[in-house]
Amino acid sequence: MTQKVVVRFAPSPTGYLHIGGARTAIFNWLFAGKTGGKFILRIEDTDTERSTAESIQGIVEGLQWLGLDWDEGPYFQSQFIKEHQAAAQKLLQTGRAYKCFCTKEALDQKREQARRDKITWLYDGTCRNLTPDEIARKDSAGVPFTIRLKVPREEGSIIFEDIVYGLIEKKYQDLEDFVIVRSNGQPLYVLSNAVDDIRDGVTHIIRGQDGLANTPKQILIYRALGAPIPVFAHMSLALDPQKAKISKRRHGELVSVNFYKEHGFLPWAMVNFLVLYGWSRPGDEDIFSKEQLIEAFSLEGIRRNNPIFDLRKEESKFFTDPKAISINAHYLRNLPVEEIGPYVKVELQKSGLWDPSFEK
Repeated sequence: MTQKVVVRFAPSPTGYLHIGGARTAIFNWLFAGKTGGKFILRIEDTDTERSTAESIQGIVEGLQWLGLDWDEGPYFQSQFIKEHQAAAQKLLQTGRAYKCFCTKEALDQKREQARRDKITWLYDGTCRNLTPDEIARKDSAGVPFTIRLKVPREEGSIIFEDIVYGLIEKKYQDLEDFVIVRSNGQPLYVLSNAVDDIRDGVTHIIRGQDGLANTPKQILIYRALGAPIPVFAHMSLALDPQKAKISKRRHGELVSVNFYKEHGFLPWAMVNFLVLYGWSRPGDEDIFSKEQLIEAFSLEGIRRNNPIFDLRKEESKFFTDPKAISINAHYLRNLPVEEIGPYVKVELQKSGLWDPSFEK
């Protein structure tokens, strides 16, 4: 029996839904639709200092406006902290992780010495082989500790096939025993994210290329917990015309989904544009209905090269990427009156120009 596809969109609620996040959500949603799979929305809200209820609402409303319906969720990562901590304890008990009592000051000194020696510093495993008695004495004395995962110390590599980037290899010797739980008992993202994906039965992880560096570590966590390893597809990062990464901080509202909602874009026109922003198939088609796009979509069509979001701040005619404007114009010209009518009504109501008699 073929395993059912399960994918997830897992944004951090530290701001509005931006076009990069929306594109990730769209690709996951399309793949679930193409395969008859399940699409989960999971809010990764464990960064309590930066996560806000306003951001969560903005993300949910942005997805709803785009028409991306999810099958489960929204779940909140913060609700599962005890599961993450229990996983860390399991790793300790099975000898796949260990308590590290090294102080920040001691680690900083070693890091600084490595900098002076012009060598790459990786944690040297000082606490990896402490005896049970040594650990018990430090625990009795109340010495703070982090929890580190044991990386294999034999020859070898973590090797996996990424659907977009091909064969990826990371040698064990290039990975330190990395921290999975802070000294305050707070699990790190690398652990929480993996535990959540295991619990939710995620089979395919479709996310931005900036998650690629964490993948070897998460594969080690999957292995240590005896869980199946999902299929990975990392999407290339969106750049502006100056080849800078698209970001909320640098580009502001121009990369917000809500900006396009407020500037007369139709939801499906935005979906259609964002799909073409990093994905293609043979042929020169640019316009797809929902059914056509689900049928045409494949992970193999995700391009490795970075798509350029052609922002034109200085040109009033092109307040954003001209292709986005062109696709939206196509839908505005061709949408039946009965479908475009509700959008016109909303705009007139916002402007105080709506009259109920218009519907007669």
